[in-house]
Amino acid sequence: MVIAIAIVLLVVGSVMFHIMSPWYLTPIASNWSTIDDTIALTFWVTGFVFVAVNLFMAYCVMRYRHRKGIKADYEPENKKLEGWLVGLTSVGIVGMLAPGLFVYARIVDVPKDAAVFEVMAKQWHWGFRFPGKDGVLGTVDARFVSDKNPFGINPDDRFGQDDVLITSPELHLPIGKPVKALLRSIDVLHDFAVPQFRVKMDLVPGLVTHTWFTPTRTGKFDLLCEQLCGVGHYVMRGKVVVEEEQAFQEWVNGYPTFAQSIAQVAGDAEAGKSLFAVCAACHGAQAEGNPAMNAPKLSGQGDWYLKRQLVSFKHGARGTHENDVYGKQMAPMAATLADDAAMNDVVAYIKTLPDNRAPVTLKDYGASSKNLYATCEACHGADGQGIQAMNAPRLAGMSDWYMVTQLKNFKHRIRGAGPDDRYGPQMATVAAVLADDQAAKDLVAYINTFK
Repeated sequence: MVIAIAIVLLVVGSVMFHIMSPWYLTPIASNWSTIDDTIALTFWVTGFVFVAVNLFMAYCVMRYRHRKGIKADYEPENKKLEGWLVGLTSVGIVGMLAPGLFVYARIVDVPKDAAVFEVMAKQWHWGFRFPGKDGVLGTVDARFVSDKNPFGINPDDRFGQDDVLITSPELHLPIGKPVKALLRSIDVLHDFAVPQFRVKMDLVPGLVTHTWFTPTRTGKFDLLCEQLCGVGHYVMRGKVVVEEEQAFQEWVNGYPTFAQSIAQVAGDAEAGKSLFAVCAACHGAQAEGNPAMNAPKLSGQGDWYLKRQLVSFKHGARGTHENDVYGKQMAPMAATLADDAAMNDVVAYIKTLPDNRAPVTLKDYGASSKNLYATCEACHGADGQGIQAMNAPRLAGMSDWYMVTQLKNFKHRIRGAGPDDRYGPQMATVAAVLADDQAAKDLVAYINTFK
C-alpha cells in the first residue's frame, strides 16, 4: 500500500511541477512556432503514457499484493493484451514523430527569397561572412585558411572579393526577412543554436550544412555552441542582434570586404616613431614596460593584438569601467591617434623594438598552477606564445604583474563586461575559474617558466 501511494504521489507531483514550473521554453523570436507545437505534442503523448503506466503500476501493486492463501496465476502469453500494447504504442510513436517530419520538411525547404550568409565556427569563436554588392558568396577552401584569410576565401574568385567579413562573434540580422545560414567548421564538430529562434544545426568539418529562419522581433539573443567541442566549449558564445533593415545595412557596411582586408597597407615604422613618443612616457623608450607607471611591456606582443587594444581604448570598449583606474588613463592616450593609419604606424614601430623578457616579479607557484594553465593553453598555446587564430595574445615573457591585474579585472567584470567588448566576455568567463587572487598569481608564476 505504501509503495502504491508513493507512486501516485510521484505522478501527481510530476504533473504539478510541469504545470507550475517557472522554467519553460524561451519566448520565440522566429517563424518556427511549429517546433514549439511539436514539443508540446511530445509532452502530451509522453505525459499521458507516464501517468497511465505509473497509475496502472500503482493499481497492480495494490490489487495484486501478497495475501495469505491466494496463489498467483501464471499466464506466459496474452495475444489480445499484446495486440493492444503494440497498437497503442504505434499510435503514440506516430503521433510524436509524424508532426516532426512535416516540420523538418519545411526546415530543409529554404525560401527562394532567403538572404544567404555564412557562419564559420572554430575553437572557440564565431565568425560570419555576407555577400557583397554582387549578392554571391565567393568559394572557399581549407588550404587558403590563414591568419590573414581566416575564412579560407579563394583569392582568385572574383565573387569573393566583395564578401564582407565579420570577425566579431556578434551577428546582426534584419527583422522580418528569411535568412539562410551556411554552416562551416574549420576544426571540430560545433553546433549553431539560438534558443529563441528554435534553430539548432551541427557544423561539420569538411561539409557545409545549413538552416533557415525568419527573425520576428528585435533584440539581442544568445548564440550558443551546443556540441561539446573541447575544453573551451563553455565560452564559445556569441550574440545575434535583430534590428531594422537600415541599422543592419549600417552594421554590415562598417566591416571590410575581403579585398580590403588583404590590401591593407602595413604601418610606417618611421612615422610611428614620433607618435610613439606619447607611449614612451609610460611604457618606456623600448616599450619594455614600467610597473611604476602601471604600463606593461609592449615589445614582442602581436601587432594584431596591440592594434585591437588601441581600437578598444579609442572607441570605449576598454577603459570606461569606473573601477578600471589605469584603463581610464590609457583611453585618452589612444585618442591621440587620429585614425587606423596612425595606429598601424605606432604598432609597426613597436615591432622594430627589441623583445627583451620583462622582469620577473613572481617565481613560486602552487601545485595546481599547471592544471589551471591547461584551460589557458587551449587558446594561448602550450608555451604561452599566443595564437592569432584564437584571438589569444602572447603571455610568455610579458609583464607578469600586468597579467595578474588583468585576470583580476576579468574575474570581477571590470574588464570584459562592456557592451562593445566583443572578446573580453570570453576571457571573463575563463577567469572565473580562479578561486582567488593567489590562484591568479600562481598561474602567472607558472607562465613565467615559459621560455
